Amino acid sequence: LLPYIMGLAKVRSGDVVYDLGCGDGRVVIEAALRGAKGVCVEINKELIARAEERARKLGVSDKIQFINDDFFNISLSDATVVYMYLLTSVNKMLKPKLSKETRLGTRIVTLDFEIPNWKPVHVVRVSLGYREATLYLYIRGISDLYDFIL
Repeated sequence: LLPYIMGLAKVRSGDVVYDLGCGDGRVVIEAALRGAKGVCVEINKELIARAEERARKLGVSDKIQFINDDFFNISLSDATVVYMYLLTSVNKMLKPKLSKETRLGTRIVTLDFEIPNWKPVHVVRVSLGYREATLYLYIRGISDLYDFIL
């Protein structure tokens, strides 16, 4: 799944990739391995510790900031890519924060759950063998325009 996420978001050197609810950090770590900087935000202390250990083992901990906090409490102002594997209801609650804090052109990728009333610019369905996954790519300033019309 990681190659699809990175490809869809066009993650490259110079990007700042945020993972809101990063779990074990695999998305941000993959971005760091591709030359990006990462910000891993996770409220669960055990998971953030696991992410830090994994990044250390792969030699990219210097490229990643680990934040043990609620993602509603942190600023997204320097993000060029935001990744979220959160329920639609949480994505809906995050919309005002994404609209206010991210810059125009920020790429937002969600796994399996859409951002209500935002129009994805690209949708990719991936067969993982054990399940089907759907990735949604949103571009701030394009995907969220529909929200202003409603």
